[in-house]
Amino acid sequence: MVDSFFTFHFNRFRISTNSFLSQYEPLVLITAPLFSLFIAHSIRSFFNVFHDKGFKSTIITFIMNFIKLIPGVKGYIQAEKQKVVDQMQSGDKSKREGWLTELPSTGLGKTVLEKMNEEKKNDPVWQGKCSGTVYIGGSEADAHFFVINEACSMFSHTNPLHLDVFRSVAHFEAEVVAMTAALLGSKEHSSGGQICGNMTSGGTESILLAVKTSRDYMKSKKGITRPEMIIPESAHSAYDKAAQYFNIKLWRVPVSKNFQAEVKAIRRRINKNTIMIVGSAPGFPHGIIDPIEELGHLASSYGICLHVDLCLGGFVLPFARELGYPIPPFDFSVKGVTSISVDVHKYGLAPKGTSIVLYRNHEIRKHQFVAVTEWSGGLYVSPTIAGSRPGGLIAGAWAAMISLGKEGYLKNTKEIMEASKQIEKGVEEISELFVVGRPDMTIVAFGSDVLDIFEVNDIMSSKGWHLNALQRPNSIHICVTLQHVPVVENFLGDLKESVKTVKENPGPIKGGLAPIYGAAGKMPDRGTVQELLVEYMDGTC
Repeated sequence: MVDSFFTFHFNRFRISTNSFLSQYEPLVLITAPLFSLFIAHSIRSFFNVFHDKGFKSTIITFIMNFIKLIPGVKGYIQAEKQKVVDQMQSGDKSKREGWLTELPSTGLGKTVLEKMNEEKKNDPVWQGKCSGTVYIGGSEADAHFFVINEACSMFSHTNPLHLDVFRSVAHFEAEVVAMTAALLGSKEHSSGGQICGNMTSGGTESILLAVKTSRDYMKSKKGITRPEMIIPESAHSAYDKAAQYFNIKLWRVPVSKNFQAEVKAIRRRINKNTIMIVGSAPGFPHGIIDPIEELGHLASSYGICLHVDLCLGGFVLPFARELGYPIPPFDFSVKGVTSISVDVHKYGLAPKGTSIVLYRNHEIRKHQFVAVTEWSGGLYVSPTIAGSRPGGLIAGAWAAMISLGKEGYLKNTKEIMEASKQIEKGVEEISELFVVGRPDMTIVAFGSDVLDIFEVNDIMSSKGWHLNALQRPNSIHICVTLQHVPVVENFLGDLKESVKTVKENPGPIKGGLAPIYGAAGKMPDRGTVQELLVEYMDGTC
C-alpha cells in the first residue's frame, strides 16, 4: 500500500517535470546547470577575495584589472613600471660587467684573498653610517671582531647535523639557547621552567619556525585546518613570508595612535580559525614596544598562541630594565607568550646569521621538528628549516656572549640607549621634523608635516648615510648601534643641513628615490607596488 502510494506520486512528479522541460531544447537543458555552476563559482570566488582582502582592496583590484583590459593601457602601465624599476636599480646592471659566469681554468690559490680584499675596497663606507646593519663597535681590527672571526674560523668545518661528531658545537648551541632564555624569563616561576629552543640563520627563520610550529600545535590541540593569524601593521614582513610559505591567512590590523598593537582591533579579528597573534618588543619601524601583557591575556583567554618578536630587543631590553629604564613586561614572565624570536647577530654582537627561536615548553617545540621514517637514506630528523647548519656561526655566537658577559652587555646597552636619547632629543629640536611616537629602545623614527621626508633621506644618502625609509606615516629611521655612539653630533649636524637644503630647494635630486617612495605610499593599488618590488628583485639577484 505504501509502495504504491509513493510510486503513484513519483510517476506524477516525473510526468509533470518531463512535460515542463519538454518546452526547452536539449542543449539548453545541458548548458543551464553548467552555467549556473559557473556563476555560483564566480560569486563564491568574489566573496573569498572579498573576505581575504577586504572591501576597499577588492574594489581597487577589480577596477585596476578592468582598466588593464582597455587596449594599450596594460602595455603603458608595464612600460612605466619598467622605468621605475630601472631607476631603483640605479645602474646595477652596468656594475655587473666583467663578473665571472664560470669557473676559472686555473685556481688562484691563496692569492684569492688578495682579490677579495680588492673587491672589499669597493664597498661604501659603513663605519658609523648605517642604520642597524653592523652592531659591533669599532673597526674590523678591533678586539671583538677578532674574537668572533677567530671562533668562526676555528669551527668553520663543523655541522651540528652530525651531533655524534661535532659535540662541541652542540654544546655551544645548547648554552647559547639557555643563556638567552635566562635573559628572557626562563628563571622566573611564571615561565613554567621548560623554556627551550634552537639556533637559526636569522630573525626571519626564527619567525618562520614559530609560525609553522604554532600552526601545527594548534592543529593538534584544536583541530584547526584553515589557519589564520593576526598581526599589527608594524609587525615584521617575515610574517607575510610565513603566511605564503605555510598557507596561513594573514590579517594585518592598524596600530593605535601610539603606534602600538591595537588589542581591541586584534580581538575583533579572532575567530575559530585563529592560531596565533603577534607582538613586537620593539617594533622595527618605530622602536616601540607593543602591550605584551594585554596581548598575553588575550591569547590566554582564547587559547591561542602569542609570538613576541624580540629580534631587536632581546639583547637590549633585559639590560635596559636593569639599568633603570622604564621597560614594560615583554618576555616569558608574561602569561600567554608561547614563543619568542631573538637575534644574537644584532645587539648580541654575534656573527651574521645567528638567531634563536624559543618556546614555552617542549610540547609546543616538538611541532617544529620534521622527522622522516620512509626515506631509503635512513631515519632523519631535523630541528630547523636548514638541515646542515654552519657550526662556525654557532661557535661565533657562543664566543660573543662569553667574551662580553653580563657586564659587557650592560656597558654597551648604556652607551646605545644614551646615544638614542641624544638623537631623539636632537631630532625634536629641528622644528621641521617630528619623532614618530615615543621610542622605547634604540630606534628613532622621524617625519615631517612641512617637507618631503624622503627628499631629506636622499640628501642624507648623498652625505653617506644609509637610513631606512618607512610608510604609514611616511618617515625615516635610524637604528642606533655602537657604531653611532661616537658620531651622534655628526649625524644631527648632517640631518639639520639636509632639512635646510630641502626647505630651501624642494624637489627630488637626480638619482634620488624620493619620488618612488612618495608615489608608492600614495598608490591605492598595492598589487602594482608588489609587482614593482618583484620586478626589481628579479633584476637584482
